[in-house]
This record gives sequence, structure tokens and C-alpha cells, in this order.
Amino acid sequence: MPLFIYVLGLAVFAQGTSEFMLSGLAPDIAHDLSVPMGAATSLTSAYAIGMIIGAPVMAALSARWPRRRALAGFLAAFVAVHVIGAAATDFWLLFGTRIVAAIVNAGFLAVAMSVAVALVGPAAQARATAVLLSGVTLSCLAGVPAGAVLGDCSGWRAVFGAVAVLCLPALVWVFRAAPADTAGRGDVSVRREARALRSRTVWLALVLAAVVNGATFATFAYLAVIATDVTHLPGGAVPGLLAAFGAGAFAGVTVAGRRTGGGQLGRGAALALCALATGWAVLAASSAHAVPLFAVTVVQGGLSFGIGSALATHVLRVATQAPSLSGSFATVALNVGAFLGPLLAGTATGATGDYRGAAWVSAALAATAFALLTVVRTRAALGRVREAR
Repeated sequence: MPLFIYVLGLAVFAQGTSEFMLSGLAPDIAHDLSVPMGAATSLTSAYAIGMIIGAPVMAALSARWPRRRALAGFLAAFVAVHVIGAAATDFWLLFGTRIVAAIVNAGFLAVAMSVAVALVGPAAQARATAVLLSGVTLSCLAGVPAGAVLGDCSGWRAVFGAVAVLCLPALVWVFRAAPADTAGRGDVSVRREARALRSRTVWLALVLAAVVNGATFATFAYLAVIATDVTHLPGGAVPGLLAAFGAGAFAGVTVAGRRTGGGQLGRGAALALCALATGWAVLAASSAHAVPLFAVTVVQGGLSFGIGSALATHVLRVATQAPSLSGSFATVALNVGAFLGPLLAGTATGATGDYRGAAWVSAALAATAFALLTVVRTRAALGRVREAR
């Protein structure tokens, strides 16, 4: 595996820490800026909005840019908006910085995914994608819990500043190690690639990725509040719970990177989705008790990110005629889920007054993904039977 892919993974780690750190900081932000808890958790949705907007737009705009310039520019802008966010005293200014940070994060990730798969052969594309996404899962395992500890000791502003500092080594490495294709890529046709993404196979994987990630973030956005208000754990236990989720996520992505293969979403994917839905239901039913909460959180982290990674890799594999845009569309799908999941969870918890409603929303979304894949596979099987006759 080329060293530069690990450099990209380091940058993704810093960005993933920023994306997910709100789960542990939302109560502090709500108190400091005098806004409701729902408003503070909406910062997670704000980030997802930026990713949804930014991924296709930035991928299209940067398609002909030199890779080094695109990666370094996106990462430098990411640092700048975190400095502004750390100094924000107005909630809406902070909200805006989250959207801008997400837009440049999306641009970086879209370019990084296309560079990573271009640097390796077809057989290693799943592993290259897993290395990138392991930066996200490591941020859940180490970055987010560390941010929660730092936020508890020094306030949420210190965490924003720390993310900016964390990005600097990655920025230096991008300048030094990025592929020097200074001539750009004038042969890229955004319109032709967009047409290639209309395949039913591609869209099935994109829809499933969105629904699965919606299930993931519906509960993840409320995990800290579930721990303190439902399980009645002390605030000091929240970093450990977030680390448990991250440990599972890292294991799930690692396994997916080594085992994902083939061009079809088959029985294994259906079974994984069934297990995912069951796991969220178990978490909802058992979250009043600490031991089951921690145990199921590890399992769900592994299933959620393992399946999400496999679906993202599947998009890249089946959309070979869209090497510049396929990564951005996978990013959009994942972040549509990251936006809608907390939104649906907020509606459910607001109506019931019970934060376990977030996990029930996750269970329903995962069950929807399982049902969709089952219907598609059944129709395909019936089609093959008719052709055989």
C-alpha cells in the first residue's frame, strides 16, 4: 500500500474527529451559547449538509485541478474555519463554520478517494478505501474521546483549536507527498461521468449507504445523552462509550477492507443488514443498563462502519467510468444519512421525551435497508428464473 494513502488517512482522521466530536460536546455548547440541546445536536446535521453540498460541487470544480493543489487547498481552508469556530460567540456563526468546514472536508475526501483508488490496482481498491475510512473510525476511537476529555477540562473551544492544530502535520505531508500531477487532468468529462452514475447498481448501493449511515448517526448523535440521561452514567464515562463505538468501527472497517469483493450485494450483505437492525433494537431495549450499552455499542460500531465501508467500496467498484465523481457521490450518500438520521431521531425523542427513541429510529432505518436489498435480490432472482425458461 503506497505511503501517501496513509498520509491521506491521517488527514481524514483529523477531519473525522471534527465531524464526530459534537456527540461529546453538544451539552457544553448548548450551555455556553444558551441554546436548546436540539439546536446543539443540529450542528451534526449542519456538518452533514455541508458534506452533501460540497462533495459533488467540489469534486466537479476540482476535477481538473492538480491533485496536490486541491488536497492542500481544502485542508488549509479546513484549518482556517476551525480557528474561526473556536472563537465564535454566536450560535449561527458556529453553525455556518460547520457547514463551510464540511464543504471543504467533502472536497478533500472526494479527491482523496479518487487518488487512493488510482494509486492501487483493482484488487487493492477495497483495502485502499478501508485505509482512508480507518481514519474516520480511528477518530471515533481516539480523537472523539480525547476531544470529550479536553472539552470537559478546558471547554469545547479548546477542542476546535486542537482540531486545527491536528490538521497541520497532515497539511505538511500533503505538500510533500501528494502526487505531483501539476498539469492537471484536462481529459476529465464531468458530464460523461455523471451519466455513468445513473446505473441501477450504483444507485442501489448509494441508497443503502444513505439509509445505513442514517441509522448510524441517529443513535450516535444522542449516544452521550443516552449514557447520562437513560443509563445514568457520570459524564466521565462518555469518552469511554465513544471509544467503545470507535473500537468497533475500526474493527468493522478493517474486516470490510480485507473481505469486500465481487460486484454484487449478495446474501452476506443482507445478513449483515438484518444483524444491524436487530442490534439497534437490542441497544434501545437494553440501554438502561451500563454493561449491555457498552457491549452493544461496540458491536453496532463494527456493523455500521463495516457495512458503510463495504457499500462505499462497492460504489467505486461498479462506477469505474466515473473515477472523479464516484467518490463524491459515495460521500454524498453517507452524509445524506448523517443529516437525516439525527433529524429523525430528534423528531422521535422530542415527541416521546425518551432518548432511546433515537435507537429505535436506527433500528427502523436498518430494517428498511434490509427490506430494500431483499426486494431487489428477490426480483433479480425471479428475473433469472424467467430467462432460464
